[in-house]
Amino acid sequence: MRGEQYLTKPAQYALVYNKGSSWANNLLVMKALSNGLALSRYGFSVGRRVGNAVVRNQVKRLLREIMRSTSLQPGWDIIFIARSYAAGVNYAELEAAVKALLSRAGLLVENYEKVSIRYN
Repeated sequence: MRGEQYLTKPAQYALVYNKGSSWANNLLVMKALSNGLALSRYGFSVGRRVGNAVVRNQVKRLLREIMRSTSLQPGWDIIFIARSYAAGVNYAELEAAVKALLSRAGLLVENYEKVSIRYN
């Protein structure tokens, strides 16, 4: 994963928090805001309510891996905020929660692409 895919500055997080739209389920809250760029960036917020440092880092690692393997529409800043229930779930449940939120927001790229084949 490249560094340009991350939200890195506090001002970037604040902008998405204040002006972004939000979607939620029992494991995560997702906030998204159009950024006008050719790529989507994302960040994670995992607070102390989720667990100790080991648990918080594990949740962030799982979220990073899920986002690495997910195709997103370009041009969005996305923040995932973990709820305390996220600490007790496995990869598959967390992945389903992330993809459900992205799908509800319309940010997932379809799994199929139309391919036209020309014969000369």
